[in-house]
Amino acid sequence: MARAAVILAAGQGTRMKSLKAKVMHTVAGLPILGHVIAAARGAGVERIVVVVAPGAVEVEGFALRHGAETVVQDKQLGTGHAAGCARSVLGDFDGTVIVTYGDHPLVTSHTFEASFAAQALVGMAIVAFHSKSTAYGRVITREGGLLDRIVEYRDANDGERKIELCNAGILAADARKFFRWAGELKNSNSQKEYYLTDIPSIADSEGINCAVVTVDEAETMGVNSRAELATAEAAMQARLRQRALAAGVGMLAPETVFLSHDTVLEADVQIGPYVVFAPGVVVRSGAEIKAFSHLEGATVERGALVGPYARLRPGATIGEDAHIGNFVEVKNANVEKGAKANHLTYLGDARVGAGANIGAGTITCNYDGFDKHHTDIGAGAFIGSNAALVAPVKIADGVYVGAGSVITKEISKDSLAVTRAEQKEISGWAEKFRSRKRAEKAAKKK
Repeated sequence: MARAAVILAAGQGTRMKSLKAKVMHTVAGLPILGHVIAAARGAGVERIVVVVAPGAVEVEGFALRHGAETVVQDKQLGTGHAAGCARSVLGDFDGTVIVTYGDHPLVTSHTFEASFAAQALVGMAIVAFHSKSTAYGRVITREGGLLDRIVEYRDANDGERKIELCNAGILAADARKFFRWAGELKNSNSQKEYYLTDIPSIADSEGINCAVVTVDEAETMGVNSRAELATAEAAMQARLRQRALAAGVGMLAPETVFLSHDTVLEADVQIGPYVVFAPGVVVRSGAEIKAFSHLEGATVERGALVGPYARLRPGATIGEDAHIGNFVEVKNANVEKGAKANHLTYLGDARVGAGANIGAGTITCNYDGFDKHHTDIGAGAFIGSNAALVAPVKIADGVYVGAGSVITKEISKDSLAVTRAEQKEISGWAEKFRSRKRAEKAAKKK
């Protein structure tokens, strides 16, 4: 059976106190909406429709870039109305639709898959979780565990309020029937809104049962404030760390390591304390990332050593057994096998050949105020401390560059390049200088 998803993302998110739509705030380096889309894709959903608010250009653009379609909810008339807006796109869809929220970053493809499976058995399914919170509607079941009704906490009696099974707001049903039911919703309530929670009652009146899929409460957490965003981030980090540890990654202090949704860490990678992985990082087996390093958009090959206090920026590739040491920054540069830059160095828009050694304080001067330029350092080259390599420039294999040199021209293979001025010595100058300064100071005191 074909599968579709409707993701409700038209909420205003006023409690976030942000100009950015709440579903575009990130968890583990990915907008919240991206997590929901990824979970749907993981459950085999073919078509995704994101319901957006008027003028939500950023949300709409993100959805389209990730292969989803969008519809606009012109007026905030409730969850049932929002889901019904997708009829213009999915009204003729022949298959199952799941309706979910765009602010649930922790929802998993397993939950969506279980919902589809339960719907296939009885005709409809909702997702529920156990909680004592008074913020959620209570799920009342009948014999066999099927849904009887959903009661909002404020409308529940004392007995119903003691029930801890709560509605998560996720619903799966036959698409054609769902959109017909959505069109039959009434707004005869104090809010004058059309509620998604009324759909199961309409289905029940037609003899269609509704299964209840139970999941962990954390999965259903919606993000409506900065505090909830921080809570969601903490929960996601715990999930990602556990996944990495289970895959054979070593972490000395896992609670201090921060991962992104797409971080790839192979088995036998070792991670020190307080390492941050921004999006787009791959670390191969046997590599070690030492404490207080920050990596983004970078690849670290087998056996490489990075840090402590290193920064790898987008486009950095650290080759096998290469060393990137403390206070070294690498951007859009390929550091080849066995090369070393162990201290206080900037390598930008460059190639560092295999086995080359980059001395402390060396920088590639890659920017002229308008454009970026490339520096090519050959295999086995030795760059002395505090050298400035002014790009574009090529340094051939085996070259030695003297400490303190400013290199502006190509250097041929196996040459020595030195640009510092000739050292001079003036005998006795220092003592004469000190004597004069002491005399001047003494004169001022008189």
